[in-house]
Amino acid sequence: MMYVRKSDERGPTRIGWLDSKHSFSFGGYHDPRFMGFGPLRVINEDKVIGGAGFGTHSHRDMEIISYVLEGALEHKDSIGTGSVIRPGDVQRMSAGSGVAHSEFNASKSDPVHFLQIWILPEAAGIAPSYEQKTFSPEDKRGRLRLVGARDGRDGAVTIHRDVDLYAGQFDPGERTSHGLRPDRIAWVQVARGAITLNGETLVAGDGAALKDIDTLEIEGSEAAEVLVFDMAA
Repeated sequence: MMYVRKSDERGPTRIGWLDSKHSFSFGGYHDPRFMGFGPLRVINEDKVIGGAGFGTHSHRDMEIISYVLEGALEHKDSIGTGSVIRPGDVQRMSAGSGVAHSEFNASKSDPVHFLQIWILPEAAGIAPSYEQKTFSPEDKRGRLRLVGARDGRDGAVTIHRDVDLYAGQFDPGERTSHGLRPDRIAWVQVARGAITLNGETLVAGDGAALKDIDTLEIEGSEAAEVLVFDMAA
């Protein structure tokens, strides 16, 4: 089974400094049909104008991943982390027993464009923690590079859930395949460009839920960047 969540069907949030699109219910957008997929709870595509951002706010019991597509995102939190996230970086913050943080555009003039992803953790009340790693375009060219995993293998950030997160970049005609075990489900999110996934065209902002499928076949239709979540069902 493959279900495609089209980009223009996502829920919007538009205020003066923020243009956000929600693949799943979030904030003021609620649709009982789209409350998440497996342990994947949030995929927000955010565009924030220069000098603006999300002021200090609190989270708990959530794995929060930020993936910047353009610009730079400045992060500060209550466990003492201060960092700037740029394209190629994968940031993971485990909110655990409770953490406060802020996210601001690091530029006063240029916009920042990023995906924010929430994954439900395996256990409540773990110690809050932060991790950030960089993956070059060459690491992801024409293939799926593991960038997040429960065991942090192959240099990936550690996710406190049985989720393997892959990132790939594909030029037209570049292709790869990814096998799914029978006890796994997958979500594919097109961050930019266009691909074919098992013969179906997906464009920027589209997502696809897959289960009871053996193999994902991905081919670039135009210069594309994709995230693949391989998750325990």
